Amino acid sequence: MIISILFSIIVINGSAQNLETQISQTKNEIGVYEQKLATLEKQLTALKLSKVSSDIKTQMLPSLASGDIVTFHTAMALCYSDEHEQAKWVAHIIMPDIIGGKLNRTNDFRPDSLVASGTADKDDYWDTGYDRGHLAPSADFRWNLKAMSESYYYSNMSPQRPELNRESWAELENLLREYVQARNEPLYVYTGPILKSGLPTIGKTTKVSIPEKYYKIAYDITGDTVTAIGFLYDNANCPNPTLSYAVPIDDIEKLTGIDFFPSLSDELESKLEASFTPEYWQIGKEKGNVLPIHRNHLPEGTINSIMAQSYYDKRATVCGTVVSITESKAGNVFINFDQKFPDQLFWATIWSSERVNFSYNIEETLINQRVCVTGVVKEKYGKPSMSISNGESVIFMEDEN
Repeated sequence: MIISILFSIIVINGSAQNLETQISQTKNEIGVYEQKLATLEKQLTALKLSKVSSDIKTQMLPSLASGDIVTFHTAMALCYSDEHEQAKWVAHIIMPDIIGGKLNRTNDFRPDSLVASGTADKDDYWDTGYDRGHLAPSADFRWNLKAMSESYYYSNMSPQRPELNRESWAELENLLREYVQARNEPLYVYTGPILKSGLPTIGKTTKVSIPEKYYKIAYDITGDTVTAIGFLYDNANCPNPTLSYAVPIDDIEKLTGIDFFPSLSDELESKLEASFTPEYWQIGKEKGNVLPIHRNHLPEGTINSIMAQSYYDKRATVCGTVVSITESKAGNVFINFDQKFPDQLFWATIWSSERVNFSYNIEETLINQRVCVTGVVKEKYGKPSMSISNGESVIFMEDEN
C-alpha cells in the first residue's frame, strides 16, 4: 500500500513537473512569436511608408513653375515659397491606418532643414494673433510617429486665424478622416494657401505672408467610385456647414495657376476636375444633410438658410430642404432646414395649438421637400428661427416652377 501511494505521488509530481515544463515552453514560444510579430509590423509600416512616398512622387506631384523645388519628407511632399515663407502646396495621403492609430500630437514645431533657403520659426508666429495652421494635419499621420513629427516642420505651417484653424478648418480635416474610415480607402490630399503679391505679413526674422484664402483638394481613385472634391475657405470665421465650402477643382486651379493632376491620364483628370458631388462626401453625422439652396436658384425675393442669419427681427421668406422634423412632448413641431437637428441652419416652429391650421400631415408631407416659409426671423439658441401658424405660410418650391 505504502509503495503504491509513493508511486502515485511520484507520478503526480512527475505530471506536474511535465506541465510546468510545457507551460514554460509555450510561454517561450509566445514570446518568440510576439517578437516576430513586432518585427513584421515594423516591416509592414516601413513598406507602407515607402508606398506612400512612391505614390506621392509618381501620382501626386502638381505642375511646377520655374524655380519650384519639391521637398520630400517621409509621408508628405511640399513646394516651399521663399517669397511668402510657407508652402504653395503640401501633398499627403490619409491612410486607412488612422483607424487604429492612437498617437498623440508631438508638438515638436521646428524649422525644416530640408528647405535650403530656410523656413519660418517660432518667433515669427509668436504673439501675432495667428495660429501655426497645419496644411497637412498631424492627426492624418497618427499611425506613424516619424510622419507625425515631420508634420510639425514650419514648412507645413501657415498663419491662420484661430477661428478658422480651430473650428471650421478642423471640421473639414475631420470630414476627410471620417471619409477614409468609412470607405477604408486611402485619400489623396493637396492643401495650400492662395498666395499673391502684396499680402500683409507677420514675422520677426522672416516675413510670412498672411493668406486671404486656403484650399484643400481630396481625391479617391482606389475604390469603385472615382471622385474628387475641392474646398475653399476664407482666412476668417467660416460658420457654415463644411460642404457649403465645396467648389469645383477647376476653380482652385484658376486661383492658384497650378495643374494638380498632370500625371493622370487626360480622361481621369477631366473626370476628377469636373466631378462635383458633395453629397458623396457626407459621412457620419453629415449623412442626410444637404447644401443650402444656392442664391442663384432661389425664388425671387427669398433667402436661404444661411442668409437668414442676417435677417434677425425682420420679415422674410426663407427657403430650404426639410431634412428632419422633431416633435416635443408638448406636441410642438420643429422643421429643420438643410442640416438635421441639432445642427440645423434654420428651423421653423409650429406650436401644438396651431397644428389644426394645417390641412395635411406635417411630418409626412414636408419631410425631404424644398419649401419656403414666411414670417419674422428670430434668433434662438444662436440660430435663426421662425414661427409659422398655418399652411398658407408654407410654399412648396415645385409649385413655384
